[in-house]
Amino acid sequence: MERTLSAELPNKVGQEVLLKGWVDARRDHGKLIFIDLRDYTGIVQVVFSDFPKAKVLRSEWVVEIKGIVKKRAENLINPKLPTGTVEVEAKELQVISRADDLPLEIKLDGRDIKEELRLKYRYLDIRRPRLAYNLRMRGKIFNFVREFLSKEGFVEIETPILTKATPEGARDFLVPSRLQPGNFYALPQSPQQYKQLLMVAGIERYFQIARCFRDEDPRADRAYGEFTQVDIEISFTSREEVLQLTEKLWKAVVAQFFPEKKMTFSEFPRLTFAEAMEKYQTDKPDLRVNKNDPNELAFCFIIDFPLFEWKERENRWDATHHPFTAPHEEAIPDLLAGKNLGSLKSYQYDFVLNGFEVGGGSIRIVDPQVQAKVFEIMGHSSEEIEKKFGHLLEAFRYCVPPHGGIAIGADRILMVLLNEPSVREVIAFPAAASGQLAVMDGPSEVDEEQLKELHIKVVK
Repeated sequence: MERTLSAELPNKVGQEVLLKGWVDARRDHGKLIFIDLRDYTGIVQVVFSDFPKAKVLRSEWVVEIKGIVKKRAENLINPKLPTGTVEVEAKELQVISRADDLPLEIKLDGRDIKEELRLKYRYLDIRRPRLAYNLRMRGKIFNFVREFLSKEGFVEIETPILTKATPEGARDFLVPSRLQPGNFYALPQSPQQYKQLLMVAGIERYFQIARCFRDEDPRADRAYGEFTQVDIEISFTSREEVLQLTEKLWKAVVAQFFPEKKMTFSEFPRLTFAEAMEKYQTDKPDLRVNKNDPNELAFCFIIDFPLFEWKERENRWDATHHPFTAPHEEAIPDLLAGKNLGSLKSYQYDFVLNGFEVGGGSIRIVDPQVQAKVFEIMGHSSEEIEKKFGHLLEAFRYCVPPHGGIAIGADRILMVLLNEPSVREVIAFPAAASGQLAVMDGPSEVDEEQLKELHIKVVK
């Protein structure tokens, strides 16, 4: 007999079924024993009548039950459950796996349990309905995004995880090369250069649900080490086309998965960086009418960022976004002359939701002279430029279309949409704030033989 899932039971009244799942709870009423059986589609009540074997059942045991689906009496219907109109009268019971006493409570939402304990036993923590819901919703939204962008003519392309160390604003995670002793790969901080190379290749409309890696200090809205972004790049585009596509996509996501939420604006407003700073003193304003309403969503775009920002401690100019961001056309003469660098505007834009920056992008530089000048202003020598970016500049010599894109921080936008206080609540196995990995005891020492193969000596 094939397994029947809980969600299918209301349509199988009178039929014999085979159920498999976890014991969510047990209640004894004289000779009757009731258990709530849980699978990934929901919970159903199972009734054991004069069934001594059922007395040993405990929460979180995995069991297999054969029984008959019965319609509940009108006064016994449970409106809180999708299966509340039926129950299963058990005929056979098999215990598949017994659980030890759990080291943490999983019935509650878990917010009061120490995060260190929750991450150590994350595989149990995920049984918690709130976390299980978040992860399933994450998967559904990613599938929706893929389908949406595919219909818009985009092709999903995976870019390398082992890449080259290049300065992109954060510390790299380095990976030693066994085949080339003394050289290192880096895990990508973003697919930025690869997606621009794909535009040179003529792909024109690229996207990826991309894994990115940055050795940055963690925050509630930023996981340590790795994160996921919805990465998009378009050839022959404009800033407005990228913003309109982004707006269309996330309006569709909200309509599909969060119909109970209301958007403050029917059209996402565009504020210049200067306007946002003057009016709200921040470049990620919370524009909700009621900032205490978790179901209000205020999306907006911040545009016209400065091309450069001054790094006081380093006594130099740096790119506000990244060095590939195009300046406004009227800014190019001053840029090439090295004048008025603090007032030059760029085609950088940020995507903001309820006071959180949830995405960012830009129109890219395609003029080699402009690109070289940006690198020079940032303090890179000709040798450094060739070493770190020569592959990209060489590709641009073979014709590059005008292009631009955006990257949406998937963890952060899901955190806001799901009303969670931390991105770690929407990630299956996040690292702790200390950098300690969930469940796995890492980072950890490795044996001397592995280090020898990699030509590495650890100095303590």
